[in-house]
Amino acid sequence: MAKDDKATLACTECLSRNYTMSRSAAAKNRRLELKKYCPKCGKVTLHKETK
Repeated sequence: MAKDDKATLACTECLSRNYTMSRSAAAKNRRLELKKYCPKCGKVTLHKETK
């Protein structure tokens, strides 16, 4: 059984790393981009996966 990797999401506006998510090995080739709430900005912004 393959172990899931962890992905860290960072806000594109303030660059704050707010979320960690698990991702499957099949989705390893592309980076995650999700609209999430940023507590530092106080609004919903685009969050991209960082290393």
